[in-house]
Amino acid sequence: MAQQYRIGVIGHTGQGNYGHGLDIAWRAVPQATVMAVADPNPQGLEAAIKKTQAARGYSDYRKMLEQEQLDIVSVCPRWIDQHHAMALACAEHGCHMYLEKPFCRTLQEADDIVNACEMRHLKLAIAHQSRYSPILEVVKGLIAEGRIGDVLEFRARGKEDRRGGAEDLWVLGTHLLDLIRAFHGDPESCYAQVTQQGQPVTATDVYEGNEGIGALAGDGVEATYKFADGVTGFFSSNRNAAGSPSRWGLRIYGTKGIIEYYTGMLTPAYILEDPAWSPGRTGAVWKPISSNGVGEPETRKDSDNQRGNDLAVIDLIDAIENDRQPRSGLYDARAATEMIAAVFESHRLGRRVEFPLVNRQNPLTLLKA
Repeated sequence: MAQQYRIGVIGHTGQGNYGHGLDIAWRAVPQATVMAVADPNPQGLEAAIKKTQAARGYSDYRKMLEQEQLDIVSVCPRWIDQHHAMALACAEHGCHMYLEKPFCRTLQEADDIVNACEMRHLKLAIAHQSRYSPILEVVKGLIAEGRIGDVLEFRARGKEDRRGGAEDLWVLGTHLLDLIRAFHGDPESCYAQVTQQGQPVTATDVYEGNEGIGALAGDGVEATYKFADGVTGFFSSNRNAAGSPSRWGLRIYGTKGIIEYYTGMLTPAYILEDPAWSPGRTGAVWKPISSNGVGEPETRKDSDNQRGNDLAVIDLIDAIENDRQPRSGLYDARAATEMIAAVFESHRLGRRVEFPLVNRQNPLTLLKA
């Protein structure tokens, strides 16, 4: 008989809610039962109990963890100022976790969560749903086959809406930086500049960011990452500079062509097999990449982010049962956070910074005017 899992759900209506469907991901797992949900908002709690079909509800997640013998907890709020305390409380009670992104506010908080999970041999999966897309594996295969030649650089752009710049880097850039790592591993260093209306940000530009991010500054971000093999990664975002359709995504440039990759489960990727990178000049054309390959029609139907959550929790359970790291796990969560923190640390110091970062606090709290 398959092992049964007792699931808890932590949400916070009005302060991050239930993320992007992390509360209902467990419907895809027959051996998982949502036993309890916690939400300090009475109306939100009542709605969450109905939605998750939980047996019990709590206004305080700490009481839920004390009274319920849970195996896994969905830590759902998008507001990241709550993640550190919630994750440590879950670890204290021996619970594995599925956690909404971004991971947490600082590298010190990330280190605390890593240490707590390692001490108790717990698994944590982060909700970077694109890690579970079947198209990701197809694109990895194309790169390995040499379809775009030797990889030269990765170029990621944020959504560049009203959150463009530093907030875009935190809230959405975490997906793209994680994807760069998924394709090419960890960078060695970062050099970046953060600007406000074209000028380098100083302490006077720092404010309290939305969604519990903490100290934040900048409506423009330009970051360069270097890898051991000479490959370069870029992340850029400028407020209110969005294209239509959106440029939010990742381009992988090689000696023989380009691959465009976008977040989501079955959002098609594209390949341009053209060493000049110039289809208008060479006559080469962009070809779609589905889960079935280049130029093949998409036959799968699980295209939304909820399916990404479903696959993530299925993978988490398999990771628990086979004592391995989830496909998008604890160390991936910290590494993406470190790539974000490196942008602000490089700006603060005015030079390239190497990984791992020495400073584990929010660099903007140390910025001088």
